[in-house]
Amino acid sequence: MRITGLYAALLALITLALAVRVMLLRKRTGIGLGDGGDRDVACAVRSHGNAAEYIPLALILLLILELNQTLPLLLHVFGIALLVARLAHAFGLSRSPAYSAGRAIGAALSLIVIAAMALMLIWQYLVIHLIAPSLV
Repeated sequence: MRITGLYAALLALITLALAVRVMLLRKRTGIGLGDGGDRDVACAVRSHGNAAEYIPLALILLLILELNQTLPLLLHVFGIALLVARLAHAFGLSRSPAYSAGRAIGAALSLIVIAAMALMLIWQYLVIHLIAPSLV
C-alpha cells in the first residue's frame, strides 16, 4: 500500500492547495457562501469540488489494484497519469469557466485512468474466478 499512499499524499496536497485558493478568494471578495456571481470564485469552487469528486474514487481503485498485487509499474503509470490529469484540470478550470485545453485534457485523462483501473479490476476478477479455476 506504499504506492497508493504516495499518490494519495500528492493528490491530497493538490486538493488542499485548491481549498486554500477558494478560502483566499472568499476572504478577498467577502463571499462566504456560494460564488456570489464572481467568476473567479465560481471557477475555484468547481476546481476544488471536481477534485473532491473524482480523486477518492480513483484512489480506491488504485488501492484495490495494489492490494491485488498489480505490477508496481502499472500502479505508477496510473498514479502519474492521475496526477497529470488533476493538475491539468485544475489549471484549466482555474483560468476560465469556458472550454480550455487543460480542462478538457484533465477531464478526459481522469476518466480514462478511472475507466482503465476499473476494467483492470474486472479483468483480474474474471481471470482469478472464472478463467484460472477452469485451467486446474
